[in-house]
Amino acid sequence: MSRNQLAEETSPYLLQHKDNPVHWRPWGKQALEEAARENKPLLVSVGYTACHWCHVMARESFEDVETANVINELFIPVKVDREERPDLDNWLQTAVAVSGRSGGWPLNAFLTPRGEPYFAGTYFPKNDGPNGPAFKTVLREVAARQRDNPQSIESNIRQIAQVMDRAWGENRSGRMDVLALEQIAVATAQRYDIFYGGILGTPKFPSVPSLNFVWRSFLRSGIPQFRQIVLTTLDAMCRGGIYDHVGGGFARYATDERWLVPHFEKMISDNAHTIDTLTLVWQHNRQAMYRDRLDDTIEWVAREMLVEGAGFASSLSADSEGEEGRFYTWSEAELDSALQGTLIPRFKQAYGVTKDGMFQGRNILHRFIPLPGLTQADENLMRTQRQRLLKARENRPRPQRDDKVLADVNGMMIAALANAGAVFREPRWIDMARRAFNFVTEKLGNGTDLYHSYSGGKRSQPGFSDDYANMARAALVLWEVTGEKTFLEWAKTWVRMLDENFWDLALSGYAFSPPSDEPVTVRIRTAFDNQTPSANAMMLEVLGRLFFITGEQTYGDRVNALVTAFAGDAPKAFMQMPTYLSGFEFCISAIQIVIVGPNKDPRTHDLINAVQGRSLPNRVLIVVPPEDQLPNNHPAFGKTMQNGQPTAYICQGNSCSPAVTSAVQLSQVLQLPRAQTPVQQATMPVGQN
Repeated sequence: MSRNQLAEETSPYLLQHKDNPVHWRPWGKQALEEAARENKPLLVSVGYTACHWCHVMARESFEDVETANVINELFIPVKVDREERPDLDNWLQTAVAVSGRSGGWPLNAFLTPRGEPYFAGTYFPKNDGPNGPAFKTVLREVAARQRDNPQSIESNIRQIAQVMDRAWGENRSGRMDVLALEQIAVATAQRYDIFYGGILGTPKFPSVPSLNFVWRSFLRSGIPQFRQIVLTTLDAMCRGGIYDHVGGGFARYATDERWLVPHFEKMISDNAHTIDTLTLVWQHNRQAMYRDRLDDTIEWVAREMLVEGAGFASSLSADSEGEEGRFYTWSEAELDSALQGTLIPRFKQAYGVTKDGMFQGRNILHRFIPLPGLTQADENLMRTQRQRLLKARENRPRPQRDDKVLADVNGMMIAALANAGAVFREPRWIDMARRAFNFVTEKLGNGTDLYHSYSGGKRSQPGFSDDYANMARAALVLWEVTGEKTFLEWAKTWVRMLDENFWDLALSGYAFSPPSDEPVTVRIRTAFDNQTPSANAMMLEVLGRLFFITGEQTYGDRVNALVTAFAGDAPKAFMQMPTYLSGFEFCISAIQIVIVGPNKDPRTHDLINAVQGRSLPNRVLIVVPPEDQLPNNHPAFGKTMQNGQPTAYICQGNSCSPAVTSAVQLSQVLQLPRAQTPVQQATMPVGQN
């Protein structure tokens, strides 16, 4: 069919390309059948709305009539939104690696008429140059190779297929224990930049799950170098240009080692990670800057990222007015026009403003150089000035927002907001989390099933294991924060769906994709994190929490199976597995804090607040009304209030501490380092002593 077919799609990214002269098809049975019928290879181009280089290639090539004519003549062109179809993106990124190129986006993969990848790359320039041959040249050569010499591509086809087979069927099992965890913690820390924070090299990604793992290593071991790595990284991020000092929120990554020049796209997933870790570290050091960044980032989410008043949109683009970062950067004259008062020179000095700027002649606001003599009153005035800049910025053409609501990403933000709301005693953040949770269950839920994506009033694509895992964790956090048993039931339900539809009986572990009747079905089984945490990694925490809460051994058995199933990858691929490593540590080190007391008694909440005031990533908080009972195999079974007062018990393994009725005493006890127990020393995390 010789026309562009994307106009009926709901993905904002696909709709960006509906007017291209390229005759794009959506991925599906029809496009694959057309390729087979016409014996033409497929060009499958993958990207996402906030991707800067996707926009560049679209302007240079996909909107260019001459290039489009070559594509339409030689290929069946297909456009894919990577956020809508992460399974296809995972598959085709493998083809990029086998083709000897670095992965990323835009991803442009070439498939035989039978749907087999044989070559792939990322950005191809419009014209010949230092970045490689012109895209038109690549198109003609790749098409000719498949048409005129199909034998020459057979080795590529086989190699890509073998890599994908290993992604599903390779035995990754091994042994994981506390000693291995300690060795990996040191090896992880050695990859960090001790001067500016973050993992060495550029571009510099926050890699927050890895940072979270290093923080846990500090709390576990007390080694100050771990603490310093985390604080150096968070301080630099919070002061640097990667943070939006006017509107809140963190950009995807920095292009330099100092975090000054960001790639300006903002992703909800990145900010959910960052909110979680800033909260966790603030609980330890009460750093005022971290609280300020949390407040402003959550305000950005509430102001700019809500869909239908409840769900969270996936991202904001880096580009506006045809330029990267135009919305976020300032000339000195623009700042002088927007600011008011006698503090303007100090403001510009504090935020590194110069006449010539540092990014395409414009300024990226940052706070790297502390100014002597600044008082809290000065900081309050600077906040007022930033509000003036925000008001002025609202008059600019805005970057495009990707309105897709993704179940996995929403689960991450729901959990982050609910936890931060409890820690900082901000009920409105908990309400945001609750509304988003209800939105996901209503708009992306179908009974016990989840869909992955919602956009334009329609849901699409059956849920992936990441969706179920992240929403189950969100449900458990909301249960802990609110005490509402409905959330606990949702967590159990989604775990049951994962076990029934995604679990691999032969090798253990959850598949990324559900069973499908698509002509080309690609399933992987991994504990490697991507934009979102791996389901197999996240489920260690989810299953571990359910085991500790319910005492049901089936959850513990599944944790043990998951740990073993992917332990073989950890020694060589630990930088890709921080969520798995943190989940393992949670299961072997968890402390259960049981508070017995009426919900309406303020002394109960004093005890809860004492727990929330400590940085305890491995804690399970269970609040039990006096009329309820814990499971009879729980170590705190039968524990009651003492002398009619709400009472806390700290349990680890099969034993609990003496009763604590004072919130001050509870806070002090929780500050002490935890002693090793037989559970911690066990190779298997739960269910064995």
